[in-house]
Amino acid sequence: MSVFTHVTVGTNNLANARAFYDATLKEIGLKRVADLDEAGSIWGVDKPSFFVLNPANGNPASIGNGVTVSFEAPDRAAVHAFHSAALANGGVCEGLPGSRGWAENAYAAYARDLDGNKLAVYCFKAE
Repeated sequence: MSVFTHVTVGTNNLANARAFYDATLKEIGLKRVADLDEAGSIWGVDKPSFFVLNPANGNPASIGNGVTVSFEAPDRAAVHAFHSAALANGGVCEGLPGSRGWAENAYAAYARDLDGNKLAVYCFKAE
């Protein structure tokens, strides 16, 4: 059972966000599954799970202090590929790929997208 149906982050430049997430999320097996005209886009595997939207209230998108959106990677190589793609497409490093001591086999990397949203990618499989 999934806990969430989807997660949404805001953007102030949808075209740039689409390019960033197309390149970054493909590294962990997600693809763009829908565009909502100029309102936003949706990525997922077999169903919508991650939305990037222009804020519905018309105000600029802003980041949440203390908020991180974390994606699951199929393996450790995908953690590296996700992080590399994020940086190559204008993202900012928030934590290099490597082991995280809070859980057995936790292997992760962190980056910020073009709007400053904090992203993580985790693999919990043994090396």
